[in-house]
Amino acid sequence: MQKLFCLLAFFVFSIAASAQFKKMVWADEFNYSGLPDSTKWGYETGNSGWGNNELQFYTSKRINNAHVDKGLLTINAVKEGYQGAAYTSARLLSKGNWKYGRMEIRAKLPGGRGMWPAIWMIATDGAYGGWPKSGEIDIMENVGYNPDSVFATVHTESYNHKIGTQKTKGLSRTDLTSAFHVYALEWSEKKIDIFIDKEKYFEFNNEDTGYKAWPFDKQFHLLLNIAVGGGWGGKMGVDDSIFPQHMQVDYVRVYQ
Repeated sequence: MQKLFCLLAFFVFSIAASAQFKKMVWADEFNYSGLPDSTKWGYETGNSGWGNNELQFYTSKRINNAHVDKGLLTINAVKEGYQGAAYTSARLLSKGNWKYGRMEIRAKLPGGRGMWPAIWMIATDGAYGGWPKSGEIDIMENVGYNPDSVFATVHTESYNHKIGTQKTKGLSRTDLTSAFHVYALEWSEKKIDIFIDKEKYFEFNNEDTGYKAWPFDKQFHLLLNIAVGGGWGGKMGVDDSIFPQHMQVDYVRVYQ
């Protein structure tokens, strides 16, 4: 009953927050048990470093790293030897793809030095070329050595961290690891807005100069993951005493 009340309350908020995006077109409320719903989620796997010198092995269909129970998706980062890596985690990607809409993810973050959780979107077909040409939208990133901050960022060929031009903004919250927050993206042909709860703190406008600045006119999909270490997440090292750590997700909803 309590979760139903929360669902109705957040549904009302969603409609009020943006009349532009009124129709729910995709959702996972995690009202089941076991592995994530295979009709809605896939996995990216391996320990390639993912372009960021990350330390984890992302596993597939492994209950220790991603499972659903009591209305929550839990992604676990675990310290364990696994296929040459010292840590395991999961990187889920949605099987839904969208061009424009409002994406809402209610989540509670992991904590501790070395954690790098992310809720983000990337182009499905990569029509403009490899990263960052086809674009990336980071709805939420957090690094464990800076526990009270969340960051929203977009990456394009013109604006990306490899050349120091990325468009990004951070916001402070003191309860990111102890409370759930709604991380939301509103994306139209004109601009990208990113929110935490009801507060918009990031805006990126379409300059109408072409795909190098605005590749966000193609379908994108969602990703949920916890990285361990890496160029940003591991900047201050990894505290091995913190494991296991988890990101819990109450729901994912997409409106258009």
